[in-house]
Amino acid sequence: MNVQIYTTLGILFLIAINANSSSPQINSNSVLVALLDSHYTDLSELIEKALLLQTLEQAVSHHNITIFAPDNEALTLHLDPQFKRFLFEPGNLKSLQNLLLFHVIPYRVGSDDWPEDSGSGSGAHFQTLLTEEQLQLMTSSGRKVINGLGFVTRPDDVSRHDGLIHGIEKLLIPRSVQEDFNRRRSLTSISAVQPEGAPVVDPRTNRLKNKKPVTEPPAGSPPELPVYDAMAPGPGLAPAPAPGPGGPRHHFDGESQVKDFIQTLLHYGGYNELADILVNLTALATEMGKLVSEGYVLTVLAPNDEAMAKLTAERLGEAGAAESIVYYHLIPEYQTEESMYNSVRRFGKVEYDTLRVGHKVVAEEADGSVKFGSGEESGYLFDPDIYTDGRISVQGIDGVLFPKEEEREVVKARPGPPAAEVKVVAKQKRGKLLEVTCSILGAFGQHSRFTSCH
Repeated sequence: MNVQIYTTLGILFLIAINANSSSPQINSNSVLVALLDSHYTDLSELIEKALLLQTLEQAVSHHNITIFAPDNEALTLHLDPQFKRFLFEPGNLKSLQNLLLFHVIPYRVGSDDWPEDSGSGSGAHFQTLLTEEQLQLMTSSGRKVINGLGFVTRPDDVSRHDGLIHGIEKLLIPRSVQEDFNRRRSLTSISAVQPEGAPVVDPRTNRLKNKKPVTEPPAGSPPELPVYDAMAPGPGLAPAPAPGPGGPRHHFDGESQVKDFIQTLLHYGGYNELADILVNLTALATEMGKLVSEGYVLTVLAPNDEAMAKLTAERLGEAGAAESIVYYHLIPEYQTEESMYNSVRRFGKVEYDTLRVGHKVVAEEADGSVKFGSGEESGYLFDPDIYTDGRISVQGIDGVLFPKEEEREVVKARPGPPAAEVKVVAKQKRGKLLEVTCSILGAFGQHSRFTSCH
């Protein structure tokens, strides 16, 4: 129920924004609002996840539409788990959009307009919002059929002035999406490149071993060398680039994966500053792509725009400051919100290595979440699992983290109130007459009887 409320508020918010722009205004009685407030909650979530609200608003503003909506049971129980996982991968957003657009036709086709049973079994073809894809509507044995496979279970379930919704029993899959899924399932894009054995490197010397050839490691196996040896030289990094374990041909397409997670940050919203640093101000996006291509995994602690705006000129004024800050937010492990929270719950404080050599980030449980750092220079896990694909994990935090040494330097550099002057009272000297008297008494052995002479 909460999902329906938030989703409805989201579409109303977008409608209010479009009311001030050049696009036609859509009122609250639209078929889109009715869809998001109906019992087709899983379909509504898919439309929002695929970023299709604006596209459907443009279609409704020009003509009536007809939506064929699968019920929740068809999307949760009767859908192949592998196909569902394929649709939800960040790199397959286009396939998810094509699948949903295949369920919408830019006409109003109600029960009265449905093609009659002519006996030939041909029915009528209607163009969908997915280019070059059509739906075949026909009547068979008194039942309304779509593409010869799916039946309409709730005809004219939701009707509005700008369109209507028919409930159907199963998900309609266009041919283009099915081909993309089959191509990914058969791994043709990966098996087209024959895996090559990685050069054998001695971790102690970073040189190739000139011994007998060893068996080739399996494709996709973890690299032998630490991630620091594979990094390019930069601020505070001493070692030179080491030979990568993947050779000239990589088992992973790191550049595409880095591009996908940066695009996900931009679509997610609130992380534009970090994306700008990775792509425009530094070459870290390219560096991360090379590391992932060589078989390494990364977890990115991504500060949001509000946290990045608090950075002072002193922090960013030094040469290489932006690279140093980002390196401290990169963990050479694959961690999710669940794994990090379980670790801090079990062990209290957990230290994670970062790509900034010699510095670790401390995590602990706080207020039912994961807190990184300590004191003022800390951040909470704010947006969990923004991007997770098995190689790169992006976790949004609400603060910019710095090592403890830098925190101490900043504290020392801050001007404090002037020290209060301490008045020193001079010790009073004994008088000349007292000194002479004590010396005379000392000559007679009476010096210790007078305390003033001590």
